[in-house]
Amino acid sequence: MAEHDYCARVVWTGNRGQGTVTYKGYDRTWNVETPDKAVIHCSNDPLLGGDPTLHNPEDLLIASLSACHMLWYLHLASDAGIAVQAYCDDPLAVGETDRAGASRFLRATLRPKITVPAGTDLARADAIHHEIHKTCFIARSVNFPVSYDATYEDA
Repeated sequence: MAEHDYCARVVWTGNRGQGTVTYKGYDRTWNVETPDKAVIHCSNDPLLGGDPTLHNPEDLLIASLSACHMLWYLHLASDAGIAVQAYCDDPLAVGETDRAGASRFLRATLRPKITVPAGTDLARADAIHHEIHKTCFIARSVNFPVSYDATYEDA
């Protein structure tokens, strides 16, 4: 087993001048500043008063899950001789918040739309989705179920 290090810098940008003196006196905004990469401006979930125009942790988690799945799908499809021409996913994650305010994801469904050449073995193309959870870093790291509802189009 080989270990891998990943790093990011998270910088709070929501100090309105007095820090966290009062609960409503600061913004829940921050930047993700990974070295040599574009800055990602973030906020908390709009349900908690965050800026709906900025990414929140929940957005980033479902996007990471979807992107990891996509990258493994493309790899395994290539290995299987399936020539994917386009791939677009609109994943959906369902969360809950209990009475005390603690939240968690209950489940996620990845819903990729995949374009392949006419005559592609769609059963094989679809079976690849169920192999990915064995290797996808993010899918292997989350503690909620992930399902797949892929659709296919001819190129």
